[in-house]
Amino acid sequence: MIGIIVKADTERDGIVLSSSFPRIHPSDMGLPRFVVKIAAAVGVLFAAAGACAQDGNSLGKLLDEAPYRDDVTASTSGLPEPVILDLPPPVSAGGQEVLGSGGTEPLRPGVLRDPQEATESLPPILVGRDDTQELFRWPGGAPYGFTGPSGILPSERQTSNHFIPVDDRWRLGQQASDRYGKAHPPLDDYPGIEGAWWDPYNQNVLKGDYPIIGQHTFLKLTAKSFNLFEGRQLPTPTTPFEATRNPGAAAFFGDPDSFFFQSYDSIAVDLFHGNAAFKPNDWRVRVDLVYNMNNLTADELGVVNPDVRKGTSRFRQDFALQEWFFETKLSDLSPYYDFASLRLGSQLFVSDFRGFIFADINRGVRLFGTRYSNRDQFNVMWLDQTEKETNSLLNRFNEDRHQNTWIANYYRQDFLFPGWNVNASFHANHDQPSTEFDRNNFLVRPDPVGVFAPHDVRAYYFGCASNGHIERVNVSSAFYYAFGRDDLNPLAGREIDISASMAALELSYDRDWVRFRSSYFYSSGDSDPNDSKGTGFDAILPNPNFAGTEFSYWGRQGVRLFGVELTNRLSLTPSLRSSKFQGQTNFVNPGLHLLNFGVDADLTPRLKTINNANLLWFDDTASLETYLFTGRVREFIGTDLSTGLEYRPLLNNNILLLGGLSTLIRGDGFRDLFQNVNGKTRNHVAGFLEVAFEY
Repeated sequence: MIGIIVKADTERDGIVLSSSFPRIHPSDMGLPRFVVKIAAAVGVLFAAAGACAQDGNSLGKLLDEAPYRDDVTASTSGLPEPVILDLPPPVSAGGQEVLGSGGTEPLRPGVLRDPQEATESLPPILVGRDDTQELFRWPGGAPYGFTGPSGILPSERQTSNHFIPVDDRWRLGQQASDRYGKAHPPLDDYPGIEGAWWDPYNQNVLKGDYPIIGQHTFLKLTAKSFNLFEGRQLPTPTTPFEATRNPGAAAFFGDPDSFFFQSYDSIAVDLFHGNAAFKPNDWRVRVDLVYNMNNLTADELGVVNPDVRKGTSRFRQDFALQEWFFETKLSDLSPYYDFASLRLGSQLFVSDFRGFIFADINRGVRLFGTRYSNRDQFNVMWLDQTEKETNSLLNRFNEDRHQNTWIANYYRQDFLFPGWNVNASFHANHDQPSTEFDRNNFLVRPDPVGVFAPHDVRAYYFGCASNGHIERVNVSSAFYYAFGRDDLNPLAGREIDISASMAALELSYDRDWVRFRSSYFYSSGDSDPNDSKGTGFDAILPNPNFAGTEFSYWGRQGVRLFGVELTNRLSLTPSLRSSKFQGQTNFVNPGLHLLNFGVDADLTPRLKTINNANLLWFDDTASLETYLFTGRVREFIGTDLSTGLEYRPLLNNNILLLGGLSTLIRGDGFRDLFQNVNGKTRNHVAGFLEVAFEY
């Protein structure tokens, strides 16, 4: 049984009021014990509400000290003595005295203070010392990775233990961490690694992870080594007007074997001001120094140089400042990091998704930026191109090419379908009259065919391209129309009006770790090389990533046809120009149809295979018949089969091995062009290995 009596005396306007509650017995009400306890507590609260209206601490004290007697021995003849609680009288209106018997000490809630009272006090002076206690220091260690020295001077001193000024917000200290207790072995990557200056896999000030000056100026150093080993068989002419290493040979085409080695070693310095990857750069300076050595060994004379006394092997070295530019942000175009920037100098530029028309590093001025929260991108580019080194293809810093190119394009992401991006572009190419012999003493401008005299070419390209996916199907396409004028085309022997077109479409489907591809490429050919129209399509400086160009025989090798190249290296169109890099565009050519079937497979996270089969046809062979003074040349070129492997031993691009094998199974058209006097031709093969290191 429980018996509680709550009694409180309050004084209001000089009148003493008493309140009491009767004793509560469970046997009288037939209620469970816990209900009675709750009812008693509610009664205490009501009684205390009036007595302690101005004193919150008294209520808490009352509840803490209220005794509850629970006599487990039941008695039917009587009740235990009730507990009487005497509540203290309330505080007077002044808040300084306690009325009744509570005493006269002032009461004050612990959560409030006098507004005049000081919130802090200085540390006490220690005996025997004239300074105060030491300020609190952040116990954290060094930041993860290699930070280098801070480039920020302190701007504020610490004055209290409540606030620690940290000026360099990039180099916040971190506690030492070894999550798995392995002492961070070299080949096991998990957070908390303390870096070193030579470590590129963790945060490093030398690769732009920490500012080198102030809060916003970063430095990025990149060292690369690219090495190419390539053995190939190419149709190699040997005519009665040239020498051969094989006495008694009567064929027009001699030994096709050759071996090519090329090595590029470069170091790039990139200094930029911004906020790392979190917003566009305010300004940027980049220089890239490149050293190249190359060697070509052939089995026939007249390959490395038209002077047969030079032998069959050639070694060259070149050094160039390949990239050098300054970039500055002109304006912010929206609150969502849209911007417009200007870049001046030698720079890389690819004008569309796959590099069908222009892909090169050369000097120019580029205006670029973004719109609509980076959904749209735009570029306006003017290039004043320099001459190229013949064997390394590096830029000659102080030699003008006499060629100017204007490019404008606009990109739109998520066009009509999420994940499908489109591009519209305009190109203008003005290649002025000039005469140029390359470093190996071969004539490259004008083309050594027909009426080879200096001539002016003005060509313009309108086009659109797409890249991305529509639902589960990957779609990549392009269409370009070229028009303009060539004032003296070498094959036509007259001024021609340019009117040519190109189209490409690739569809692919991903199934787990395998991608199935099929693509089609078309470039128009010239049906009458003697009229006033040039309808054979040619690009400015293409480097197409399409239909396995990097691995295929037709796309990778430059197949020469006497003084010109039937197809240029890393190009698809049979342009009949002397060189992709040093020759002029030629719009009197046979054109091409290419049908591709390919399969790519990620065999492991480190190993990928690329396989392609290309069927090749000329669009129109009239220009070939005129050039060779021969009879009919049939359209089917042949079947190009290629396979390649890409291996990344570290699961990144710091070490990359790329190799491939390809062959061209001759068709009737190829046989008509390259058959020997005995009517025989051979299938040609090629193989290469690329080894790239990046640090």
